[in-house]
Amino acid sequence: MNPIDRVLAEVDRARDEIVDFTRDLIRIPTVNPPGEAYDVCARAIGARLEQFGFAVEYFPGVNVVGLRRGASDRPLLHLNGHTDVVPPGSGWSVDPFAATVRDGRIYGRGACDMKSGIASAVYAAEAVRRAGVALRGSVEVSGTVDEESGGFAGVASLCERGRLSSARTDFVIIPEPFGPRQICIGHRGVYWFELRTFGRTAHGSMPFLGASAIDAQTRLLHALETRLRPAIAERLTAMPVVPPAARRATLNVNAVKGGQFAEALAHQTPCVADRASAIVDRRFLVEERFEGVRAEVAEMLADVAAEFECQYEIEDLIVVHPVMTRAESHIVRTLQSAVQRVTGAAPELVASPGSYDHKHVTRIAGIEQCVAYGPGLLELAHQPDEWCAIDDLVEATKALALAILGLVGPDVNLFHA
Repeated sequence: MNPIDRVLAEVDRARDEIVDFTRDLIRIPTVNPPGEAYDVCARAIGARLEQFGFAVEYFPGVNVVGLRRGASDRPLLHLNGHTDVVPPGSGWSVDPFAATVRDGRIYGRGACDMKSGIASAVYAAEAVRRAGVALRGSVEVSGTVDEESGGFAGVASLCERGRLSSARTDFVIIPEPFGPRQICIGHRGVYWFELRTFGRTAHGSMPFLGASAIDAQTRLLHALETRLRPAIAERLTAMPVVPPAARRATLNVNAVKGGQFAEALAHQTPCVADRASAIVDRRFLVEERFEGVRAEVAEMLADVAAEFECQYEIEDLIVVHPVMTRAESHIVRTLQSAVQRVTGAAPELVASPGSYDHKHVTRIAGIEQCVAYGPGLLELAHQPDEWCAIDDLVEATKALALAILGLVGPDVNLFHA
């Protein structure tokens, strides 16, 4: 058997192991916020990597990285998955942390986003080892925290420490849940800001003696809805963002609060609101410059505030610039060949509507060749009854294993053998 067939056979033999490891990870409730059980999950991943011949290190956060050196340090392929999951919420028909298997699917919080991706990365590297294929370069697998809240204590921290860096790392694959037949090459930009309005408190029975910050907030938010949103909805990106509706610039109000709301839960507060705030989420396109995006928001709010005499301020919260790996890059072409060999069809190149840790890999570490590819359906992320199909889990593991061969494996043209 040639190296490709040996590796694919090893993935098939490990099918039950891959499923069991995915379930083990789901059962660890690494909920963010607040950030629970991170150490338990990191140690579970680290123990499996050590068992599979990786040299394992732990970093503050709690992040774990395993390195398996080949004939040389470079080229180096890094496979990264985040261990944190969002709170389960309500509406589940199964225990979100029981890792139930039913009808060929693994159910649980993190089943697709992205405990299955971590298991896929670990076993892709292990299949290559079990197949007895010697690497000319090296492979790393990491489990990092905090992606659901920005990735700053996770991948960003590894990048800032130089553990992930263009000085030592050539390729990065992040097994986010885009499914085994799609390769994600980038994401849109993010601009989160807090819009605060101010008023003057007065007795609620005599509101004419005060000035409502909620009224001011309503006017400004109405302007964002009726003036800015229709204007930006006309802008269309050339990036292959999925779903198609996300190829346009978007705006969403994520949260609103005002007045003495917290106190009002326990006591009546007949007061005119003297404060209100909203969190606004503006997703921008690679064709838009951030400076223009921010100026457009600021100018529109200033005009409306002057019209209605609103007192307000804006605070930038999160700014993430769009990133996109070139479709003709070596990592994309190699992964395309791997996916086609496994699935029999050319994969679709897509971009993400939201950001993921690609932003840190490119912006901080300076690594240009980064993509996301992994099992699971993106639409199921953060949903009740989140699941990952076992067949997709195995299929993605096979494609990742062949990508390891093509990027850091024997110096032969594996995909045309």
